[in-house]
Amino acid sequence: MTKIKAWFAAARLRTLPLSVSGIIVGASAGIVQKNIFFQEQADIEFGGVVCLSGSSIIESLTFWLAIIVTIGFQVLSNFANDYGDGIRGTDAKRKGEKRMVASGIISPKQMKIGMISTGIITFFLATILIFKAFGNQNFIISFVFFNLTIVSIIAAVKYTVGKKAYGYSGLGDVFVFLFFGLLSVLGSYYLFTHSLNWGLVLPATAIGCFSTAVLNLNNMRDIENDATAGKNTLVVKLGIKKAKQYHAFLLLFGMLCALIYTIINYREPLQFVYILAFIPFLLNIKTVFNNKIPMLLDGELKKVALSTFLFAILFSIFI
Repeated sequence: MTKIKAWFAAARLRTLPLSVSGIIVGASAGIVQKNIFFQEQADIEFGGVVCLSGSSIIESLTFWLAIIVTIGFQVLSNFANDYGDGIRGTDAKRKGEKRMVASGIISPKQMKIGMISTGIITFFLATILIFKAFGNQNFIISFVFFNLTIVSIIAAVKYTVGKKAYGYSGLGDVFVFLFFGLLSVLGSYYLFTHSLNWGLVLPATAIGCFSTAVLNLNNMRDIENDATAGKNTLVVKLGIKKAKQYHAFLLLFGMLCALIYTIINYREPLQFVYILAFIPFLLNIKTVFNNKIPMLLDGELKKVALSTFLFAILFSIFI
């Protein structure tokens, strides 16, 4: 494997669609809300044309910056995971997909440099995003988002790095739910509207549950290796039987939250088109309960991650 391919492998590109799902939902809701405001202003001042078209240009740049920054956080987290598990020896006897540090393809020092570089670039882009969204006039809000950026970087690294890595104590699920779900959706909405819409807690919870389900699948797949290496994920603590029940709860509760939100905000039948993404979720639950060999769950991670991405797109189109 060449170095370039090794770095792409360490970045785990298949995780990236999942990481931006919350941004898509939150930003879409924010753009709709802000365009409603601009349209109302345009109706009063400009006849409905100038304000709205100008707003769309602004929104697109903020959206793509938010997407890139989120991808940066995810890649940093993946590098840190490869590094942390590699130096701890967790991946030493890993079966299946190779990890770059554990296999020796990328040295710990090189991965550390990769982490630092990714963290600096992501922080720089996040600074541009914050300035773009809030300018010079909203110092307190900008300060809050700067701190959220720092917390996100620390959380990405501390999942498996350090003596108190939370991924080794079963807290990974909590952080994934908060960062991929609540913070991702509500935070991106705030970037566009400078306000909070607490009704979005429902779709944010849905995205958080689906994302946590992907982590749970990952931990079910690795349960034997993690238990041996002393990585006490929630799956290791619960045991495989309860982990399967927990997995079903995450997906079913996430689907329920999405449906409740749509019913409350119902306008037309097409709003429910995202139910198409629920079909793979239901099939996944069946597969998980029928599974006898945890390693065979590897292929299910990609299915649930891409189904979450599909849900985010379909949900946002008709939001």
